[in-house]
Amino acid sequence: MTEQQAGAAVLDAADLTAIGEAAALVRSSGTVTRMLRTLAPALSDGERESLGAWCVPAHAAVLVFPRPRADVAGALTGLGLEAGAPVPSTVVRDRLRARYGIAPEALEVSIVRAAVRTPEGELGEIEVFCLPVPDAAQVTAPDESAVCMHHLVRRERAERNEAHVAFRVTSTDEVVFAGLRHLLVERAGMRPDGGGYNPHEDVTVLYFRSAAPGGTPYGRLELLVPGHRTSALAAHRLQVRHEPARVLLELMTGAWQTQAISVGAELGVFDALSPDAGGPSAVAGLAERVGADADGLRRLLRYLSTLGLLIGPYGPDGDTYALTGLGELLREDAPHSMRPLALIYGGPFYESFGRLLYAVRTGRDAFLHHFGAHHFPYFAQNPPWDTVFDRSMQASSPMFGPVPAVVDRPGVDVVVDVAGGNGELMAQILGAAPRLRGVLLEREHVVAAARSRLERAGTADRCTFLTGDFTRSVPGGGDVYVLSRVLHDWDDARCLDILRRCADAMPAESELLVIERLLPVNGGESLAVAWNLHMLCNVGGRERTLDHYRGLLAEAGFDLVDTVPLPLDGSLLRARRRSTAAAAALPAPSRSEHA
Repeated sequence: MTEQQAGAAVLDAADLTAIGEAAALVRSSGTVTRMLRTLAPALSDGERESLGAWCVPAHAAVLVFPRPRADVAGALTGLGLEAGAPVPSTVVRDRLRARYGIAPEALEVSIVRAAVRTPEGELGEIEVFCLPVPDAAQVTAPDESAVCMHHLVRRERAERNEAHVAFRVTSTDEVVFAGLRHLLVERAGMRPDGGGYNPHEDVTVLYFRSAAPGGTPYGRLELLVPGHRTSALAAHRLQVRHEPARVLLELMTGAWQTQAISVGAELGVFDALSPDAGGPSAVAGLAERVGADADGLRRLLRYLSTLGLLIGPYGPDGDTYALTGLGELLREDAPHSMRPLALIYGGPFYESFGRLLYAVRTGRDAFLHHFGAHHFPYFAQNPPWDTVFDRSMQASSPMFGPVPAVVDRPGVDVVVDVAGGNGELMAQILGAAPRLRGVLLEREHVVAAARSRLERAGTADRCTFLTGDFTRSVPGGGDVYVLSRVLHDWDDARCLDILRRCADAMPAESELLVIERLLPVNGGESLAVAWNLHMLCNVGGRERTLDHYRGLLAEAGFDLVDTVPLPLDGSLLRARRRSTAAAAALPAPSRSEHA
């Protein structure tokens, strides 16, 4: 077998050509200054010399798609290149994941480096990013993941998004990094194109896209900065979307995204594209199945594809779409399906958010203003929104993952879930701790759903279901009481009433677990910031800081003893009921502490 045949057994012709072009570029270009003449023609000779003073050529890189378990390093050696062993590539993997919505575990990207000698005898390097993909001809019954992967291959070979030239920065000075970025962005007109940190090599990677590739397939430049440079990476990422008008347009049309996702969910698009329903589909057939106009659906699908929920259009007809991992979450039967949330955010909550101006001007609930009732009674009186709302709560149930471990400890036998909703949290607690018993308090029409959930989990025989109003009374006899996403529905006065009802029912030294999103202090990021506005507009409640909750708990007779971080920016607050004597000895905090 010849060297070329050996390479062809591992890589196809397009990949072999790309590798050959990368090697030729390294052999011919030489210095940073010479490479920049093609990549950054807008720079003056002096500016290119300045860049060259702080950088050295590192490599040229390409993305290829070898056969699974293929020996790429051996194939490159067979082609006359001095190849090393493969190492993982987290940066390219994450870029592909973001671009195509494919789960990271399906993207086993590695880097194989190969030495290339220039005519002057200097040693250069190419980087070959490898994403193993089965040969399409060998996939007799392609599933959804295979379709997505082959769409990725076609698009990447056409667009060459990962092909680039890399320079290694020789300085560790932050000022030098800033100067290099300024030259490339402001003077050369290059566009920041993402980046990341590769922990396997302890290097920060900054990508730039050339404004004038000049006929070369290498329209991207990579700066390799030694170490984990968090500030440089953060500044670079802030400039990725640096066109102010474009950013503002995307922000102002965010409501279109809400409606597009909601309409896709209501039509059943995500269910119709699931593997159980036949998987990827051409638009005409899909339109017939979901009851939509083909042209209107085509426009919707194209938009959903830009949001990362679908892959397409692709296929021989250029009119086929498939689900991404993100879109899977909108299937009716997906674990923790977000379809009910899509419906309710695009339905009643969308309408009431149109009255946000009223809420901001008056500080009052826009949902009540628009619909004439608060959301709880409105949903209860308007089926099927009652069911949709209760099921929408399941979408956030991954937040509960760490909770059972906090509850299940010595001395705890009975858990009382106050306003336990559809029973998801209680099902997780009792399922993880077979020795525990539960009490779930809810409204009459919700208790049936909670009972059904625990019956499916096989734990209903260890739970007592009570119908009642937790704002008036709470059952006694528990060792741990839970208020999960309850307090944020109410103002401070009602929160204190609820907490005092709990304190009255709880034995001394028993614990109250409060699950909420905490507002960050000093401008930090959290989902709680958006939900705080949502609570104003649609519920009449608010999100709160940790200190705010600490003050409310203290005034109601509790000591905050611990906080536990939860998924989805949630927090679990552990509070212990004070004894009557201890509570009487403490002065009540002023309301100013709650601000």
